[in-house]
Amino acid sequence: MLTRQSLHPGVSMMLSKLIAKYSRLAAVAGSIEIFDQATKAVVLKQMPLYHSISVIPGFFNLTHIHNPGGAFGFMSRQSSHVRNLLFLFISSLAVCFIFYFYKNTPKTHPLLATGFALILGGAVGNLIDRFRFGKVVDFLDFYLGNYHWPAFNIADSAISIGVCIFLVHLLFKKMPE
Repeated sequence: MLTRQSLHPGVSMMLSKLIAKYSRLAAVAGSIEIFDQATKAVVLKQMPLYHSISVIPGFFNLTHIHNPGGAFGFMSRQSSHVRNLLFLFISSLAVCFIFYFYKNTPKTHPLLATGFALILGGAVGNLIDRFRFGKVVDFLDFYLGNYHWPAFNIADSAISIGVCIFLVHLLFKKMPE
């Protein structure tokens, strides 16, 4: 049986570093997925569809809606077969890119690595909804007067934060060599 102790010391050290690196990815992405799915489960169980609860009057409600489309309702009017196929393909491609970028992110860029983990966790959280329901459960509803930001969820927030971290690294030329 092959154990870490029976490996060459250099291989063992490299394996330990890989495990540590991907443990962080799993911890961040997994935490996002769990928090996202838990909040959606509470909304699904406790709030009827389209029901709204005012949290901060004039600014923030919890509003239970289902989004069959992508971000901001993108493609929500397309047939469900086209949407599901496209979103499954895009999500799979995104996961592959995230793993590639994460793998190539050096230890000297921990914030960038965290950004990629946030994107992965959010993408998987929304992908779970697409597999389970054919749409995504949204419930965070911010607005000013009659101007509403499209409702979103924890997964969407994680994706947005991760993309912002990535863009900051791109714009300020802080990308790894």
